Amino acid sequence: MRHFKKTFTNRWKQSLPSQNNQTQESTQRDGLKSNLEENIQTIKEALGKSSDLIIREILIGKERKLKAGIVYIEGLIDVPSIQNFILESLMLDLQKSDIDKKLSSDENPILLLKNSVLAVGDLKDLTDYNTLFTYLFSGNVILLLDGYTQGFAMGMQGGKDRGVMEATTENTVRGPKEAYTESLRTNTALLRRKINDRNLWLETQKIGKVTKTDVSIAYINGIVNDKVVNEVRKRLDRIEIDSILETGYVEELIQDEAYTPFPTIFNTERPDVTAAALLEGRIAIFVDGAPHALIVPALFIQFFQTADDYYQRADIVTLLRILRYIGFFIALLGPSLYIAVTTFHQEMLPTPLLINVAAQHEGVPFPAFIEALMMEITFEILREAGVRMPRTIGQAVSIVGTLVIGTAAVEAGIVSAAMVIVVAITAISSFIVSSFNLAIAVRMLRFVIMGLAASFGLFGIIVGLIALILHLCSLRSFGVPYMTPFAPFIAEDQKDAILRLPRWGLFSRPRLISQKNVEREDTPSPKPEQREQK
Repeated sequence: MRHFKKTFTNRWKQSLPSQNNQTQESTQRDGLKSNLEENIQTIKEALGKSSDLIIREILIGKERKLKAGIVYIEGLIDVPSIQNFILESLMLDLQKSDIDKKLSSDENPILLLKNSVLAVGDLKDLTDYNTLFTYLFSGNVILLLDGYTQGFAMGMQGGKDRGVMEATTENTVRGPKEAYTESLRTNTALLRRKINDRNLWLETQKIGKVTKTDVSIAYINGIVNDKVVNEVRKRLDRIEIDSILETGYVEELIQDEAYTPFPTIFNTERPDVTAAALLEGRIAIFVDGAPHALIVPALFIQFFQTADDYYQRADIVTLLRILRYIGFFIALLGPSLYIAVTTFHQEMLPTPLLINVAAQHEGVPFPAFIEALMMEITFEILREAGVRMPRTIGQAVSIVGTLVIGTAAVEAGIVSAAMVIVVAITAISSFIVSSFNLAIAVRMLRFVIMGLAASFGLFGIIVGLIALILHLCSLRSFGVPYMTPFAPFIAEDQKDAILRLPRWGLFSRPRLISQKNVEREDTPSPKPEQREQK
């Protein structure tokens, strides 16, 4: 008890802001001083005289009467833009103008520079240090004038980024190849190119007390459900954290249910997938510095859909979707069914197959459950090693390691050949699931159902499936039932669930997602038989 009180007291003392922190925060909330030297000194002290802080003091006008300071962070701005649009305008162009006469008159030089001199499109006023630092770290150039308590923040964002590249995790056979980058404005621009409409609205706010990361939500006004938009705003406003470095931070803090292996928020790196989701009435969330976008609400069927589903013919897409659902059940139940049948229900196997399986198990010292457990854990280790190793050797190591370990385990009599085949088919089927997050959930639940199969046979598998279905039906994503359109069953939305109707049949949006504008505004083309009649 004494140790608990001591620990609590220490943590309470650490949580209290020190006097220096309080002084610094109060300074940042204060307004700008009229003395330029004081403002520059305050900025230097607040940043600890960082080496990437660039400060340039200049004199402007013919008679060099007005003293100004230019402040920016190296690496966050476009240096040629500063030279061409700020320094040249202030130091060269003003020498040819009559600013000295206007400075000697009653005209405000702040308005004069803002309206007649600075050739910058994104120009914002500054009156306090807190706003100044926010714009400074966002890639803006700060202009301060001696004798005035007001400055400017000029948008000169630049620096080096990765650029638009091909998607790495959501490959398509047919369709656009571009993917998001780590730049927020590049990502929103990619989305604007897909949806050239004034109703595409973007809202940006800063989240993170230390990082102050820009987080934007995008939606199409008139299609999106306003209640969902308000709910997204509320959940983002409730986030209180020091840093936001990736979309995973936001996903964990705003998801509906934390204690579930299934993802309730969809993430994508493709602008075309995001645009299609917004056209259905969903909302996209962008985080500056993350090459992904979060999409809400997310449904269970959404994780089985890919971008290729809407670029190929309907019959091809339907076949591929059925294969994905089959692969999902094989990845979830493959080892469990083998364990249950070979341990409890041998009568279900044909006699020749039963004899072969019994002969293979004759020299194996472990039961089927231990065999499957060892092989599954070994394969998961190899798969994780292949992901973490360098790309040039990761795939080779994982493939060779699987072949060598599987063959050696069979020859050593540790596992049977049939078990290796079952685990291999299960692993291959897990790759069919298009969503990485859903595939991880399947891998986790596979071990639970294997334990039920080893304990109770097929009865345990059925109980596990019933509990799984009940859990899925209890989930919601921003107020929308997770298993829509299966539970609740919506007949109109079955056109794009397991099956996919031709393009002329996709004439309405999902009922529970877009409730304001259900029918698509573009008139669907007539069916082939209607064209022949015309």
